[in-house]
Amino acid sequence: MSGETNLAKLLSSMSPSCDNQMYGFATMPQADFAKLSFAPKCMFVEAEGVTVIATIDALVDGNIECMGPFACITLTVHSSLEAVGLTAAFATALGSANISANVVAAYYHDHIFVDWEDRSEAMAVLNKLASVS
Repeated sequence: MSGETNLAKLLSSMSPSCDNQMYGFATMPQADFAKLSFAPKCMFVEAEGVTVIATIDALVDGNIECMGPFACITLTVHSSLEAVGLTAAFATALGSANISANVVAAYYHDHIFVDWEDRSEAMAVLNKLASVS
């Protein structure tokens, strides 16, 4: 499955969904990542260390300092990794509402991490974007 590339179709069918879990972003040396007692939602290896996105509870239980809490909004449309303009469209809409968006593009879906307090407004912005597209 390659996913949708047509921007108009992506926007009109993005169907955002918020899982209502509280997430945190943390960083650690690569050697410490192997010692985690939980599976993170996401991880990314950078030169400075491993960035981990996990539930706040898992991070706190592991005594791992983190930034957050964030909500994860998933665009449930199967977007192609080759699609052009989707990230720009929703980032612009969220930015116009003064909502910071930290985006993870996975194989099937885009996942947008927003400040926990902004989750309802972010969902409204994304749903409005989908309805006018």
